[in-house]
Amino acid sequence: MTGTLRVGNASGFYGDRFSAMREMLEGGPLDVLTGDYLAELTMLILGRDRMRDPALGYARTFLRQMEECLVLAGERGVRIVTNAGGLHPAGLAAALRDLAARLGLRTRVAHVDGDDLRERAGELGIDAPLTANAYLGCWGVAECLRAGADVVVTGRVTDASLVVGPAAAHFGWSRDDWDALAGATVAGHVLECGAQATGGNYSFFTELSDVDRPGFPVAEVSADGSAVITKHAGTGGAVTVDTVTAQLLYEIGGAHYAGPDVVARFDTALLTQEGVDRVRISGVRGAPPPPDLKVCVNRLGGFRNATTFVLCGLDVEAKAALARRQLEAAVGPDGLVWTLARTDHADADTEETASALLHATIKTPDPARAKAFSRAAIELALASYPGFHVTAPPTDGTPFGVFSAAFVPQDAVEHRAVLPDGTSVPIPPPPTTTPLPPDPPVARPGPLPGGPTRRVPLGVLAGARSGDKGGAANLGVWVRSDPAYRWLTHELTTDRLRELLPEVAGLPVDRHDFPNLRAVNFVVHGLLGDGVASATRFDPQAKALGEWLRSRIVDVPEVLL
Repeated sequence: MTGTLRVGNASGFYGDRFSAMREMLEGGPLDVLTGDYLAELTMLILGRDRMRDPALGYARTFLRQMEECLVLAGERGVRIVTNAGGLHPAGLAAALRDLAARLGLRTRVAHVDGDDLRERAGELGIDAPLTANAYLGCWGVAECLRAGADVVVTGRVTDASLVVGPAAAHFGWSRDDWDALAGATVAGHVLECGAQATGGNYSFFTELSDVDRPGFPVAEVSADGSAVITKHAGTGGAVTVDTVTAQLLYEIGGAHYAGPDVVARFDTALLTQEGVDRVRISGVRGAPPPPDLKVCVNRLGGFRNATTFVLCGLDVEAKAALARRQLEAAVGPDGLVWTLARTDHADADTEETASALLHATIKTPDPARAKAFSRAAIELALASYPGFHVTAPPTDGTPFGVFSAAFVPQDAVEHRAVLPDGTSVPIPPPPTTTPLPPDPPVARPGPLPGGPTRRVPLGVLAGARSGDKGGAANLGVWVRSDPAYRWLTHELTTDRLRELLPEVAGLPVDRHDFPNLRAVNFVVHGLLGDGVASATRFDPQAKALGEWLRSRIVDVPEVLL
């Protein structure tokens, strides 16, 4: 089929703007509206929901949005594709059918399952998980749409599959149309985090005229897999080469972006500004996927509790040492993590700016010890350092999860499409698989000629986008001219990154070069421990890691300023 398929996004995470679905349906023409509700942490949250009630396990926000918008979607002829099914796609599909019946609609609902491997964990060598979900691909979604579904609900598919599935169904792609599948995968990666592609969380946000309420993105996908990223007219934010570059760099690794259906070569993507709020993505090459599927595994790791001591005025280090000795004597040092944030200023003119923060966190398998932590901290109130107070009373402690990734053969997973008539259709594994190759060699441009430099924040020149992938942090950095890229690629080595970000020193760091994007991408292994649900780091998802890097002072050639 020729022409384009207009695919919009209305959610980048479980908790995103509730009104976005209606805004997208009313704001302009669409063929398909997608919603991404799942993340590694979300799977843990849904797993705990389902422990309390087996009927739960899906994103209930989506169902409330559909109460408002199911009639509107039908009137506009827009099909809905979402991973809001989480751990219970069949349950959400049934709830949607009940909703449609109450509204007097004949909405055809289908769902995709087979990703949930928890009951087969022992057979597959996965040890005692709370959740274990394989990342499925696009073909179950495509099968449901070809069968006439108006709404398709999935469990854990890759985020990009919400876009690739509709495109594959619309254009009639085959399983080995690697370049088309790869191009749509890149478009799906841009859409998956909602407003992050339209000016949200954007390093150069001060340059945009309207960032208070950015619109959500739309991809106009073509038959060859190329796409134009845009947004509805009149919505806030902007779609530029820079906003799209920022999202392309988000939570990736190297040049080969592995999915269950295709490996997309991100280093081949070309971005072109075609007009206001219109960026074309073209040239993406694809290759067969790897033989194994990634599995998101969450386990209960124990219990955690935390408090923050406020240390005001003089002798901050001594006050911190006293509080630490006292609390460790009361509950023991095992599992305690301490961070002293020197937010205080000398001779400050407000009490808050005269204060430092001492964060104390305990992680323990014993819920009684987590609760005792609270009591012990508060018992210090009249018997510790002068000016003792805390930012909020500690709680009794809460369970925390530990994330890990497992891998299983593609043919070990029973991927199924359950069609609107109830028929279950098995989705076979890919016809061809290939082990993931290393990044191809990159010929770096020569360094800039010598000349005067000026000490300025890196962010004067470079943008950044960072985030989490399990226990690793991803940090992408890009610049906006070829001379600036010549400087960046020689300046920002892994050793230099460790100098600029001392928290990274001692950790394994991978660097990947993306000349087409004038970017380098770093993966910092181990910075986030066992994942966001377990992390005690100040920024547990590394969302601001890139902005910290941009704030560091470096010597920049004056010719670039």
